[in-house]
Amino acid sequence: MIPLSEARARILANIQPLPAEQVPLTQGLGRVLAADVVARVTHPPTAVSAMDGWAVRTADIATLPVTLARIGEAPAGRPFAGMVGPGQAVRIFTGGALPDGADTVVVQEDAADHGATVTLKDGGGPGRWVRPAGQDFCLGDVGVPAGRRLTVRDLALAASMNVPWLKVRRRPRVSILATGDEVVMPGDTLAPGQIVSSNSLALCALVRQLGGEAVDLGIAGDNRDSLAELAVAASGTDLLVTIGGASVGEHDLVRSVLGHAGLELDFWKIAMRPGKPLMFGRIKGVPMLGLPGNPVSALVCAWLFLRPLLLGMQGLPTEDETREAVIGGNLGANDSRADFIRAKLSRDAQGREVATPFPKQDSGMLSRLAWADCLILRDPHALPVTAGDTVRIMPLDAL
Repeated sequence: MIPLSEARARILANIQPLPAEQVPLTQGLGRVLAADVVARVTHPPTAVSAMDGWAVRTADIATLPVTLARIGEAPAGRPFAGMVGPGQAVRIFTGGALPDGADTVVVQEDAADHGATVTLKDGGGPGRWVRPAGQDFCLGDVGVPAGRRLTVRDLALAASMNVPWLKVRRRPRVSILATGDEVVMPGDTLAPGQIVSSNSLALCALVRQLGGEAVDLGIAGDNRDSLAELAVAASGTDLLVTIGGASVGEHDLVRSVLGHAGLELDFWKIAMRPGKPLMFGRIKGVPMLGLPGNPVSALVCAWLFLRPLLLGMQGLPTEDETREAVIGGNLGANDSRADFIRAKLSRDAQGREVATPFPKQDSGMLSRLAWADCLILRDPHALPVTAGDTVRIMPLDAL
């Protein structure tokens, strides 16, 4: 068995971001930028009013109240073509271009409109209620940097910058192959000794959530022909993920069958719980990740190894999100394997985050993982901890 940290380092050692492709702005949500979004315009393009009111010269409102001649109006999109001179005012609306000669806006609540004239009762100095040209951004400014997963706000900014197309990383295509005579798909008739499979559906959903495209190859039976036939279907994808069949039993055939198909095994078995029988290698240049068959082990390993693989392929940081919390129970000394303990989160009377482990931590209990809010991280040979001690946790919101 190799340490978890070494396994992650070896998996990520040669992972490079996938090539870029161009997509329309409307298809950018959730994609990862491969090139900066750069403003093609200045916004606002000229000084505009931030309020409905009157565009005037500061010099004309030094003494208040004052009555000025109305010489026109400036609604948004239809600028006033003339010049505001001494003793003059232009009716202006939010977003309207500030006329030449004017340098301030008096809001309509501080004015009395008489038709041909307007009496101003209050006002401010130069720039009052004026949005200067380029206040938001200027031509050539970087709005959204490369390497960011695009949000709704990013798309709004890109649209405002007059950017209709985006360069993004290609979505990783991931083939997912489950194995085992004992597993059937949800809704199928269960024969004696069979169980319902959750792994393929969960992993396909996780791949999509992380920005990839999942290719579900189905379930291979515990025989060489079935496994070899389905494994061929993985060609042309960026990553092959197998589920089960990587242990030491007579029916665990993944290593031998894929070996005949060209698998170059990097490592098998890591010092962690759950997930000891994890396998990694390359088959004809394509990374291959072999996950354990137990559902909890498969998902925990997917979070620790599949997640950073997919993030790295999209040019994103691969580090895990962890933080400290107070433990809400007692744990004995750990053995030689890193342990990932399912736990619920709450707050104590002092407002501290408390992680309370489930009393039963079996890798076949998917309900515990579904109910968990986090994993408590325990290093190999960690000392005992008691309620109130500080531990490291990994939140499971995204999983």
